[in-house]
Amino acid sequence: MIEVRSPKNEKEWEEYYLLRYELLRKPLGQPRGSEKNKGDATGKHFALFLDNQLIGVSRLDTIDSSISQIRFFAVSKQHQGKGFGKQLLTGVEEWAMKNGYSKIILQARENAVKFYERNGYQSKEKTHLLFGKVQHYLMEKELF
Repeated sequence: MIEVRSPKNEKEWEEYYLLRYELLRKPLGQPRGSEKNKGDATGKHFALFLDNQLIGVSRLDTIDSSISQIRFFAVSKQHQGKGFGKQLLTGVEEWAMKNGYSKIILQARENAVKFYERNGYQSKEKTHLLFGKVQHYLMEKELF
């Protein structure tokens, strides 16, 4: 069974932040704790569960009343390329639409640009290097 929802208890929150660290910060040589920031207190968190196992994470931040931003989006390596990222992304987008957002923006890592393009996002511009190592691109999608 596949489920996209926020973590519900302390164990799930611990797994959520650990997966975020393992997928997004550890490979870049960053310390534990770098997977969190101030936006965690106000962002909407999404976790992708497959048969009760956490395999994906994402956070949605409010930019203004009509625009939200996806942050910390990742799916475990062994589950990539199997449609799970699309399912997580769809869950995030559906929640955004139901809550009145008409556009989503994000900063995609270079290796994820094609994934987002396949899911209707347009690349707007080359932006920053995360930790001086990973090129990012501003992307956006109009929600209807």
